[in-house]
Formats: sequence, structure tokens, C-alpha cells
Amino acid sequence: MTSKRVLISGASIAGPAAAYWLARYGWEVTVIERAPQLRDGGHNVDIRGAGREVARRMGVEEAIREATTHEKGTRFIDLNGRMVAEFPASTSDTSGATAELEILRGDLARIIIDAGSKDIEYIFDDTITTVTENPDEAVVSFRKGQDRSFDVIVIAEGINSSTRALLFGDEPVLRHLGLYTANFTIDRAHGDDDWARWYNTTGGRAALLRPDNKGTTRAALSFLSRPEGYEELTLQQQKEVMRGRFAGADWEIPRLLNGLDQAADMYLDYIGQVHAPTWTSGRKILLGDAAYCASPISGMGTSLALVGAYILAGELESRPIDAATGKYETIMRPHVHQAQQLPPGVPRLANPKSRTGLALYSAALRIGATRAFSALGGRLFAPPADKIELPVYKHLSTPSEVSDLTG
Repeated sequence: MTSKRVLISGASIAGPAAAYWLARYGWEVTVIERAPQLRDGGHNVDIRGAGREVARRMGVEEAIREATTHEKGTRFIDLNGRMVAEFPASTSDTSGATAELEILRGDLARIIIDAGSKDIEYIFDDTITTVTENPDEAVVSFRKGQDRSFDVIVIAEGINSSTRALLFGDEPVLRHLGLYTANFTIDRAHGDDDWARWYNTTGGRAALLRPDNKGTTRAALSFLSRPEGYEELTLQQQKEVMRGRFAGADWEIPRLLNGLDQAADMYLDYIGQVHAPTWTSGRKILLGDAAYCASPISGMGTSLALVGAYILAGELESRPIDAATGKYETIMRPHVHQAQQLPPGVPRLANPKSRTGLALYSAALRIGATRAFSALGGRLFAPPADKIELPVYKHLSTPSEVSDLTG
């Protein structure tokens, strides 16, 4: 058949994963990314359930395992700096505050890109400005590059995707969950080990320290707040907001604020979800966080990106574009809906404002971590990672590969 051409905007996880599968089907694939280069590092992400099965089908599970952060689990620290509970890393595909496969977002992106066809074209430091559709193709204009034609345009950007706003207008609803989080990297200290440490203090504030595989430590500072537009401020202004919010806090907070001053990679954003009435419009398709961000709280962002990319690519290869996009939504929407159903009271329950609330939270963690309630403790952090049956697109594989996948 005549090769089909696809443009994918976004080179984080969903974009390169879709590029991998479509190139494997024989499509001509171009990936465009607004950043000047691939954004290495980043915060920890985990791969669970169906997302992990997709990684297996891509043949990258072992590469991911070799690049994990080796996080042993999560320890919760109370207002006095004492450990109140610990939850070891899960040994299953789905449950636990720490998944068995924890990896830095940028490392995962690099693994997926390296696993893909060498014929995939990656263009950095450019963005889409307009898309004009006609019966046979879509003509795309870019901020820098020359106009080009494609059969399909996939928007695989983040929760605040500007290209989504350009092509889909204001139909997608962004649901702010009342929490801001700043992620950044600091120097590793003597007291840092292979356990993540989660500290809560008054005012709905929390800090998280996590090991990485680079010899540094990944840090996060979170606080409850209604939408304030902090994500639109300059980096220096955002750092001033964080210093103001965490002034006077104890434990390792002074160290984190000192590290924050030197951190060039700090990223502050609100924690939210994307609820879009449709993920497709003609030849334009939304994928990953741009379509259905479930929020980092869900523990499902990376898995949804991998699963969505796999299903979208398989359907585009299996049927005409208009039928493929409908099938993509039919398969994925129930899975996304389940992933977006956060436990009642989240994130406020995990970020108490008062000393009384902190004491009750610590007591609940102690109970959840005991042997008698270990199953309950696991369920506290068990996202709905297996609530989907992955199709097997037989035209992709040799008969022996299909046999392996289906058991």
C-alpha cells in the first residue's frame, strides 16, 4: 500500500510511543517538539499494569528495568521528622506507592526513541501554527519549518497543550485539583538512601525526596491552593512563591529551598486532569495528557500514555482514519474514566492543614503499614492499572510473535 504520513507533536512518552508503533507498521513518521532538544531526566514515573504489557510488546521492558531508580519503597515522615510508616516497593505490576519499575521520565523517553525505527524524523525547537484539512490530506504550517502535508496529526503534548488549544479550541475542560507541585533536582546528601521520603507539615504542605540513578536526588514541594496562575510566572517568580509558601517549615525543607535556588530544572505546575468531549476532529487526534491527563496522583499517567499510543496506532493501521479514531475512543475511554476516578478527598486527605489532621493522617498510615492491614495499605496506592484488555493487532507480528502475546 502507499505509505501513510503522520505528524506527532510532543516528544515525551505518548508521542515517541505512537511513533514507535506507527513506524513499525510502515508509516512515515515525523515527531515535532517545541523544546530545543530531548528533555532528559525529569521526575520519577512508574509503569504499571497494561502499560507494562505494552512495554513488553515493544521489547523495552528489560531496558527500563536496567534504567530504574532502584527505589526500595516510600517512608512517611511526620511533623517531628520521625518515620511513621513505610511501604516497600511493590513486587506486582500494579500496586504500591512505589512501583516495581520506577524510572525518570526523560530516561523512559530516550529508551522508547532508541527502540524506534531509525527512519523516524525528530524535529526540535519548532511548533505547529496552522492545520488546513482537505479531503485527501492535512497541510501543516510551522513556526520555523516549511509547510508539509500529512494524513494524520497527533497532538501528544502536556496538560496545558497550546497546540490542543489551537486545533480544538476551549472544548477540553481542565480540572484543577487544588494542588501545586514543584519538581527539581538537588545534590545527594549523606542521609539520602534508596527510600523515598514523604514529609507533611501544616498548611497542606508536603515534601518528597526520591533517589535517582544519576547520583543526585529528585525533590518535590507541594501545597494546597486554589488556582492562582503560578504556572504562568517566570522561573524566578515561581521560586519566590515556593520560598514564601514553605518559609518556617522544618525537617529537610531548608535544604530543599537552598537547592531550589540552584535548580535550573525546576518545573512548577498545578495538579489537574483533562476532560475532553472528543479526542478527534477529522485528521486531528489528541493523545496522552493532552487528551486525558489523569494527574500524577492517579499513578496512571505513563501507563495511559503507552496504552493509548499502542491502541491508536493499531487502530489507524487496521481501518480507515474516521473509523480508527472512533474505535480508539471506544476502547480507551472506559479505561481513562476509571483512572480519573480518584479516591474521595484526594489530594486534601494526603495534605492535612492542621496538626490534628496530620496526627490522624499519621495514625492511618501506621495502621495501613501493619502486617494485619498490609493488603489495605497496598490498596491505598493501587491505581486501576489492569482495567483494560489490550487488543493484539495480528498484522503487526509474525505468527510466532502473536502466539507469544496471546499465550
